[in-house]
Amino acid sequence: MAAVPVSSVHCTSFTNCATPCRMKRGRLSINPESQGLSASEKGNKKHRSGSASFFKSMAYRQNATEDWGNLPHHVVLLVFQHLSLVDRARASSVCRRWNEVFHIPDLWRRFEFELNQPATSYLKSTHPELIQQIIKKHAQHLQYVSFKVDSCTESAEAACDILSQLVNCTIKTLGLISTARPSFMNVAKSHFVSALTVVFVNSKSLSSIKIDDTPVDDPSLKVLVANNSDTLKLLKMSSCPHVSPAGILCVADQCHGLRELALNYYLLSDELLLALSTEKHVLLEHLRIDVVSENPGQTQFHSIKKSSWDALVQHSPTVSIVMYFYLYEEEFEPFFREETPVTHLYFGQAVSKEMLGRIGLNCPRLVELVVCANGLQPLDDELIRIADRCKNLTAIGLGECEVTCSGFLEFVKRCGGRLSELSIMEEVLIPDSKYSMEQIHYEVSKHLGRMWFPDMMPTW
Repeated sequence: MAAVPVSSVHCTSFTNCATPCRMKRGRLSINPESQGLSASEKGNKKHRSGSASFFKSMAYRQNATEDWGNLPHHVVLLVFQHLSLVDRARASSVCRRWNEVFHIPDLWRRFEFELNQPATSYLKSTHPELIQQIIKKHAQHLQYVSFKVDSCTESAEAACDILSQLVNCTIKTLGLISTARPSFMNVAKSHFVSALTVVFVNSKSLSSIKIDDTPVDDPSLKVLVANNSDTLKLLKMSSCPHVSPAGILCVADQCHGLRELALNYYLLSDELLLALSTEKHVLLEHLRIDVVSENPGQTQFHSIKKSSWDALVQHSPTVSIVMYFYLYEEEFEPFFREETPVTHLYFGQAVSKEMLGRIGLNCPRLVELVVCANGLQPLDDELIRIADRCKNLTAIGLGECEVTCSGFLEFVKRCGGRLSELSIMEEVLIPDSKYSMEQIHYEVSKHLGRMWFPDMMPTW
């Protein structure tokens, strides 16, 4: 007789059975020969035993299903944290225990409101009563909140409506994220500022704020500072045209615990860097600057004094200074003419050989360099200069550029094993009299101390 898995039956069902049983390797075996049964009786016994095992297995599965309602609170809580608002509400109606978990404050400390219009929205059009219920019961529990909206103005307006209701809240982290522009910028400025001010006034403990691509303005930043100056540590506000250099300077003057700051270059000033360098400030850890041309070919960019940069680095010697450039070649004139303590450089559009030459001369703290495009002149000399002068360089990426195989190998030799990231498109490398494409990967691998191949252009 085939053995029946122990997991398929309850052992207690055999307590009163006269048939001898024995346990062997995790299975329950029944020996019909010990009862002296005939062949036909053995067959019937086997049939009855199989039927009993089937029904007992079904009963076990039913009990296992019922155990879903007895899962520990922390397990159900973990499941709920991965559900959307509507799915949470539906799950809360499964049983009383799950409904209790639905109202545990820990579940509502971190929450993302995802607003999409019009078809998939479950926040404004489809379930307004659910939102009202959640805000009424759990606004005071919300601490880490983000709003993710699409390009529809209705989605951003729905986010503002929810923000306006967060009166009894103690939010620590607030993120307003647009998955596609313009979104928040299409909302009436007065409506947006009014809603944001509600959170700024009532939270009192904001430490992290991401409000990129929004109509936030100077007066609302003053409200932020007045109520959260002791707690604010991170502020990301790129592409906020209604904020002036004076507005961001107000933040730097009052928020002495600021550790991370992201803004557009037009808000950067000598006064701001000096304000972040005073003794009352903690060490700044991360400064991101987006250099974007508002009017391509017509924007005039100001210069920052070397002394201002020096003051910042002297006060915060480990600060990462990240700059993203989206400019035309003729707009680079004011940059890197003096030593600049930038650590990460990303060029999203074509950059000239002259500009890359300046980087080699005046960016000694450079750690990472990404160049998406350049002209058709080889960058051998510029890369070799960068390798010689930028002793902290550990990562480089080149897109639509040209470098001879010999020049590239010389660059790698001078950088050596410190290059942890080396992303070079195969089309960038130009074979010469010394090295072919078949040889270059071996030579580069030898100096890096690991296997390396150039990146291939995808064919799809």
